[in-house]
Amino acid sequence: MLKDTLIEIFERDLNKLKEEINFYKNERELWIIEKEINNSAGNLCLHLIGNLNHFIGATLGETGFIRDREIEFSAKNETRQNLINEIEKTMETVKSSLNKLSNDAFDKNFPVEKHGKVVKMDFMLLHLLTHFNYHLGQINYHRRLIQNGEK
Repeated sequence: MLKDTLIEIFERDLNKLKEEINFYKNERELWIIEKEINNSAGNLCLHLIGNLNHFIGATLGETGFIRDREIEFSAKNETRQNLINEIEKTMETVKSSLNKLSNDAFDKNFPVEKHGKVVKMDFMLLHLLTHFNYHLGQINYHRRLIQNGEK
């Protein structure tokens, strides 16, 4: 049951990420860093994609994805369409990787440590979901700040 819930919420929130990226009036705005904001929406989007592809895709789904976390925060000027395409691929990866898990897998340890600590599968997946939503909120705030509150 947890598996189905996680798949549904990750899919919902990845669609919300696509929506946020599409709300930007032009692609240039995705990469603006202003005031006290440290990361652009584009870089946060790349970070979310990299995080899910690493922890869910590569670790659980054995996709072979190799994460380059530094690029997630240093890349600039990816096209909006490329971001959307990567979000869609990530959505499929998350769904297929989570679907491979048995129901009893959620009571087992996550295969890799989280900041040097062994955690259960359910804990790590819920952590990944809350991490995703933290940054999704930052993207929403960034967009409204850059566009002066306009949708």
